[in-house]
Parts: sequence; C-alpha cells; structure tokens
Amino acid sequence: MRLAKFLAHAGVASRRGAEEIIRSGRVQIAGTTVTDPARDVDIDSGVAVDGKFLEGPEERMVFLVNKPKGVLSTAADTHGRRTIVDLVPSRGARLYPVGRLDADSTGLILVTNDGDLAQRLTHPSFEVPRTYRAAVRPAPVPEHALRRLREGVDLDDGRTAPAKVRQVKPGVLELTIHEGRNHQVKRMCEAVGHRVNTLQRIRFGPLRLDDLPEGGHRRLKAAEVENLRRTPSG
Repeated sequence: MRLAKFLAHAGVASRRGAEEIIRSGRVQIAGTTVTDPARDVDIDSGVAVDGKFLEGPEERMVFLVNKPKGVLSTAADTHGRRTIVDLVPSRGARLYPVGRLDADSTGLILVTNDGDLAQRLTHPSFEVPRTYRAAVRPAPVPEHALRRLREGVDLDDGRTAPAKVRQVKPGVLELTIHEGRNHQVKRMCEAVGHRVNTLQRIRFGPLRLDDLPEGGHRRLKAAEVENLRRTPSG
C-alpha cells in the first residue's frame, strides 16, 4: 500500500493531507524520514508520524455535526480555540473535518477518520453539491440579481459555475453550489450587491442538517456512508 494511503487509512489525515504531512518530513519508516507519498509500506513497516508509531487502520467513523458560530473547522488550533473536533467524542480516533466552514458560518460539516472518503468529498473533480441558507441585506433580492447568481458571476478568481438559487422569503436565499472556493457564497452575493449577514450550510451531498441542534452531532449509519461514496456530481 502506498504510504499516503496507509496514513489515510490509519486516520491521520485525508489522502491529500497525508501527502502534505509526508512531504514536510514528519513521517518515518523504521526510524528513517521518508518524503515520498508513493513509498510502498504495510503494517509491519514501522510507520511513525511525529515519532508516534501507527498500528494500522482505525475503525472508520463519519459524524455529521451542526457547527456553531465561532468554532473553527480544523482538527486542532495552536491558540487553544474551540474546534469542530472538540464537539465529537473521538474514542481515541484521529478525527478531522471534511472541508471547511468559515468561523462565523454555521451548519452541516462532516468529521471523520476516513481519508479516502474525505478525499472523494472534497476533491473538485467530484463536484459534491452543497446547499447554504444566507440572510442578506438589502432585502428583498430582486429577480435580476437572482438570475445573475443562477447564471454565474465574475469573481476575482474567475467566473462561478451556475448556482441553484431560490429566495425562500425576502432577504433569505438558498443557494446550491458544487465548487469549493474560499468564501464563495459571500463573494457571490456581494457581487450582485447584497451582503451576507448570516450563513448556514443545510445540506452536503445527500445529507441534510434537519433538526440536529447547534453544537450537536450524530454518527452516520453505514447506509448513509455508502450513499455518500456514491454521491453523483453536482
């Protein structure tokens, strides 16, 4: 098995994150630092990360979390601030978030130790749809602005793909996108003249936030995880 995949299966990070960890010189095999993610290893190779030996694959776990405002979408924070992983009982597993939400945004985010699944859900080529509810000002949003969002708007990093957009009530939009640009929904709304006051992600692929309380979590059932793996592109 390739080293990056071994780390991902051991719950260290997503496949892409594992590659970065390896290239940064944090991984040793039998006491020797290795920087090649494609190096072949197995459970008897003596793989260690930051000096801690890995004992092989952990039980795969995926949690759906309703992120509160102010919680960081990272596995750890050097300043001791609260992170999304703090909201989930890890039982010793190395959990990390799938993608990110801004600190001031709320809603659905996944936390897992399944590196292959995290890679699939975040890689741009899979175009997993995400739905957000945005409260914007001024309100209401006129039809010509909604039409621009549906057709795609020009941002400083290029034109966005068309979005599915509806105004559920004056000044409250539901937008479905399948790109993963930084602050994308906020920037799209600002591009058509409306500032986002609050932003909540309510759907990720086939999963919905539903009535999960803020700060709450639930472990996905095996059927839900399998459905995630089969999620069609946007």
